[in-house]
Amino acid sequence: MKKKNFSSFVIFIFIVIIMAILHTLFEEKQVSSKDTEIKKTSTTSKSTSVKSKKHTKAEVPFSARLKALHAKVGDRVFIRILKKEAMLEVWIKPEHTYRLFKQYPICAYSGHLGPKLKQGDKQAPEGFYKVTKGLLNPNSKFHLAFNLGYPNAYDKAHKRTGSYLMVHGECASVGCYAMTNAKIEEIYKLVAQALKHGQKYVQVYAFPFYMTDINMAKHSNNQWYDFWTELKEGYDYFEAEKLPPTIKIKKGHYTIHEANE
Repeated sequence: MKKKNFSSFVIFIFIVIIMAILHTLFEEKQVSSKDTEIKKTSTTSKSTSVKSKKHTKAEVPFSARLKALHAKVGDRVFIRILKKEAMLEVWIKPEHTYRLFKQYPICAYSGHLGPKLKQGDKQAPEGFYKVTKGLLNPNSKFHLAFNLGYPNAYDKAHKRTGSYLMVHGECASVGCYAMTNAKIEEIYKLVAQALKHGQKYVQVYAFPFYMTDINMAKHSNNQWYDFWTELKEGYDYFEAEKLPPTIKIKKGHYTIHEANE
C-alpha cells in the first residue's frame, strides 16, 4: 500500500514539473512575440517619419500663386512688414479687396523694436510709407531695391532723420529690410509693374509685430506703446476691410481714414 502511494506521489510530482516547464516555455514565447511586435512598430514609425520628410510640400511657383488668386502682374499691391516676426507680406488686389500673395521671411534687419529716430542709429523704420516710381532702384548694389520714403511727414514732424531706408536684396542690413536676391526679384517685379500699370504709389506699413490685442498687452510697458497704438488703428482697419486706409498726419499724430481705392 505504501509502495502504491509512493508511486502515485512520484507521478504527481512528475506531472507538476512537466506543467511548470510547459508554462515557462509558453511565457517565453509570448515575450518573444511582444518584442518582435515592438521592433516591427518601431521600424514602421521610423519609415513613416523619413517618408514624410521626403514629401515636404514644395515651393509654389510665382505664376501658380498668381493664378490661384486670379491675379496678374500689374495688379495693385500692398506690403506689410512685421519686424519681430521678421516677415514681409505682399498683398495683391485682383478685384475689390487685397488678398495675401505670399509671406516672405526677412533675411536681415538691424536695430530693435521701435521707430527709427536719427541718421546712424542703424534702426529699421516703423510707420506708414509710400513707394513711388522715383523710389525704385533697379541698379542697386544690393541687386534690386526700393526706398520706403523715410522720413515721411510724421517722421519729419518729430524731427527724425535718416535716408536711403530700403527693402533690398542680399542679406545684410544697416537700417534696411534685406530679403535675399531671389525674394526681392519677385517683390520688386510686383511693385514696379503695379506702378507702371497705374498705381500711384504702393503703401508699405512697417509694424513692430502682428498688432493683435494680446501682443499689444505684452508690450504695454514699452516706451513706444503710445506710438504703437496709432499704428494699430491702421493695422486693425486693414484687418477688417482688407484695404489700406488713407493715412494723414495731424498735429504730429497719425490719423486713420476710410480707404480711397
